[in-house]
Amino acid sequence: MLAIGVYASKKTHTATEFIVAGRRLPMFLCTATIIATWFGGGTMMGASGAAYEDGLLGVMADPFGAALALFIVGMFFARIFRRLKLLTFVDLVDQRYGKTAATITTAASLVSNIGWVAAMLVAFGLVFESLTGIPLAVGIVGGATIVIIYTMIGGLWAVALTDFYQMIIIMVGLIILLVVVLIDVGGWEAISQQLPQDTLRLIPLEHTAEQWLNYLRLWFIFGLSDVAGQNLLGRAMAAKSERVAQNSFYFAGVGYFLFGMIPVTLGIIASVTMPGLSDSESVIPGLAIHHLHPVAVAIFVGAILAAIMSSCDSALLASASLISRNLLPLVHRDPTDRRMLLVARIAIPVCGVIAVIVALKAQVVFDVMIDANMLTLTAVVAPFFLAVWWRKANRTGALAAMFAGFSAWLITPFVSPELPGDLIGLAVSLVTMVVVTNLTQEFDPPRQVVDIDGNPVELTNRLGVMRKPL
Repeated sequence: MLAIGVYASKKTHTATEFIVAGRRLPMFLCTATIIATWFGGGTMMGASGAAYEDGLLGVMADPFGAALALFIVGMFFARIFRRLKLLTFVDLVDQRYGKTAATITTAASLVSNIGWVAAMLVAFGLVFESLTGIPLAVGIVGGATIVIIYTMIGGLWAVALTDFYQMIIIMVGLIILLVVVLIDVGGWEAISQQLPQDTLRLIPLEHTAEQWLNYLRLWFIFGLSDVAGQNLLGRAMAAKSERVAQNSFYFAGVGYFLFGMIPVTLGIIASVTMPGLSDSESVIPGLAIHHLHPVAVAIFVGAILAAIMSSCDSALLASASLISRNLLPLVHRDPTDRRMLLVARIAIPVCGVIAVIVALKAQVVFDVMIDANMLTLTAVVAPFFLAVWWRKANRTGALAAMFAGFSAWLITPFVSPELPGDLIGLAVSLVTMVVVTNLTQEFDPPRQVVDIDGNPVELTNRLGVMRKPL
């Protein structure tokens, strides 16, 4: 991974090359980096643990909701963001709503990204602790150091190239483990007969408003909140063309779901063959130790670590991109490309150290990963979606929506603790945006969408159903 980072640094001389790989990613590389970005420790460790405890209802957020997010980006966002030629998704928020809204969006995204990195580092530490006895903290710090170095020197080129090789390792490791485990346990039929009745259930057990709201929350926490993020939209902006951008997300959506179901299946199998685990998130390493030859265990450890690193590097790069592109101009007006590149590189270890501190405090994968998205879901998602798809969207409506959604999220636990505060916040944000925007059109007219050079952008033919290449 470090060697690939050094190689990629030779392609990285400007901020554009560092943040969006010079907008030259081909289909295979774009697809691989999207899957690898999404397929991290949360899926390997967290989703398998959730399936172990709660069956399929425990993994609605990931991989179901996470795969949905990829299809949403491909259908509604990939083409327009490639057309705009921006560096970050916050650039569009800045265009439509101004600096204040852009700064709020950046802050929310940084919280989400750093929380995501922290969750992946916990997973990294858990692997080391489960398989080698090395203390969790040592694994967290060691994993962070490697990811920080190669991301800092190579930018998105390093991330994309390492993601490609990491995906190969992940696929080989997962397939080996699944095949061996199924053979050892006598096939899926032998396991399915021993599962509790509701293990494979896909809808709530009780048809109450509370149950359904919490169920929908699990879909939306990834399916919507991570659409408004640099991790995914950065790939759309880095693709060679609009066609490559949209199709890469479709291929990635299918690939992610298929491979994401392997850890879920393994978690369900382990609920029968390894009941009573004190730490359900260690189920995958546990299966590897019990069923694989030491050589195969080594391969699979590589697969787990590759999955974790592939998510960490993307979130760190996303954070650095937002800091250099959207926060730096607040303290240094009109920064040069060279200064932006320098700040982006410096921001990676800074964000990495913060993530390490969070990881050492939390030490839980799945909960940290999901909680990291709450602020984005309540304050950013509705204004961002409408910035792209509603011509009337304006600054006043966006700021009111951000404040209202965030406030509703904070208040809900005190008023109605049984309801999902982040989902309530999303609904309040959306309603506020629509109402306030319509009331303020006269004194706050909407701003036009332009590309990175300030040229007006054609907003027709934006859905991901393009029939001819661009």
